[in-house]
Amino acid sequence: MTEKIQKFMNDNPATRWIALILIALAMFFGYMFVDVMSPLQSLVEQQRGWTPHVFGTYAAAEYILNVCGFLIIAGIILDKMGIRFTGILSSSMMFIGAVIKYIGISEWFQGTGFNAWLNTWWTAMPGSAKMAALGFMIFGCGCEMAGTTVSKSIAKWFKGKEMALAMGIEMAIARVGVFAIFSISPAIAEKFGTVAAPVGFCTVLLLIGVINFLVFSIMDKKFDNQLIEAGMLKAKEDRESEDEFHISDLGKVFSSKSFWTVAILCVLYYSAIFPFQRYGANMLQCNLNGLSAQQAANIFRWFPIGAAAITPFLGAYLDHKGKGATMLIWGAVLLIACHLIFAFVLPATHSKFIAYATIVVLGISFSLVPAALWPSVPKIIEEKILGSAYNLIFWVQNIGLCFVPLLIGTVLQSANANNEAVLAAKAAGEEFIPYDYTIPLIIFACFGILALIVAIYLKALDNKRHLGLEEPNIKK
Repeated sequence: MTEKIQKFMNDNPATRWIALILIALAMFFGYMFVDVMSPLQSLVEQQRGWTPHVFGTYAAAEYILNVCGFLIIAGIILDKMGIRFTGILSSSMMFIGAVIKYIGISEWFQGTGFNAWLNTWWTAMPGSAKMAALGFMIFGCGCEMAGTTVSKSIAKWFKGKEMALAMGIEMAIARVGVFAIFSISPAIAEKFGTVAAPVGFCTVLLLIGVINFLVFSIMDKKFDNQLIEAGMLKAKEDRESEDEFHISDLGKVFSSKSFWTVAILCVLYYSAIFPFQRYGANMLQCNLNGLSAQQAANIFRWFPIGAAAITPFLGAYLDHKGKGATMLIWGAVLLIACHLIFAFVLPATHSKFIAYATIVVLGISFSLVPAALWPSVPKIIEEKILGSAYNLIFWVQNIGLCFVPLLIGTVLQSANANNEAVLAAKAAGEEFIPYDYTIPLIIFACFGILALIVAIYLKALDNKRHLGLEEPNIKK
């Protein structure tokens, strides 16, 4: 019996955790790139002329191709071609998109004839923003595909083991990337005097991420060979038709009420998180009497730390005790409370203590929901279509993540059209513009309220259908 247990690579704790660290670091670098410009909204407005609407359009670009159907294709690629092919493809797309974005935001590109041509059409969007948005679209396709690939990889390597803990640690590592970039992006931009410098730095890190996926693929190939030799996995050429993924299998996903409940909860919750990250640092600048970009980033960076610190513990709790559906409810409650505090309490008090405390609590909310959400998917979807299920959830999520940043940017600009402080700052050519964020923050809170309603319904559905969302992952 002992000989059989030691036969597989994932039965060795060190080996399976090394595999996890490799792919988690790739996502760490990806999360850094996602928010590399988030603490630089004021600077990019000054250096490149991006208005809040332009910044929101750029932020939305990350999700446009995913919404147009790429994520559905990505799920098919993942289930048909496997995690190794998809991991290398997705990490390469992230790097290529990052290179294009860096070119668009760089100083030398501003004086090129191509940039001049870009400025001749859709004049409300500067050429630098068009180029950056193109790169961000390609990066976004790769990043979302990589995220689902990582989820399926963890489900494979940690099946019957510490799956929720592993997913929690992966998410924690990735979110530390947000902390890191909010810490260093303003510092790099200040040192070099340009928004392009931190973008270039993160682009190099994404190249390292490609290498990580290559090393992981070598390990995963060896793991598959062990499973084939043991008769626990059929070689590709020996697999029968029913063992393979078919496009028609997507009907099983689309017809699942449980799947759609999880997907809708996902889009509502994340619409109040990721778009908020784009504007969070600038919101703190405005609500705390004009802090510098660096000072605001130093406060906001603690948001992912709250998530990173508690997510592994929540994952371990889910593995041993369960209560996943209950965690989803509490996560939504904390989300609502935090956005309402940002909207009404912070502008009235200008308290840094309240800002820090609320940011950390929001991070705890960001632990409760993802830690419970992603390990729940394998409980309701069979393994051979798991990649497609994850990608379809991400597709629904991306619909919100595409349009919400654009909505927030438009509302922010419209709500401040007659704001005397904003008009005076723009007339004086000041770098800092004191926007009023009340209405955008109320919108974020409303997403949280809707997420709470869906989370309560999901728990009721679990009680009725016995999906196992409240049960522990490790069976004794």
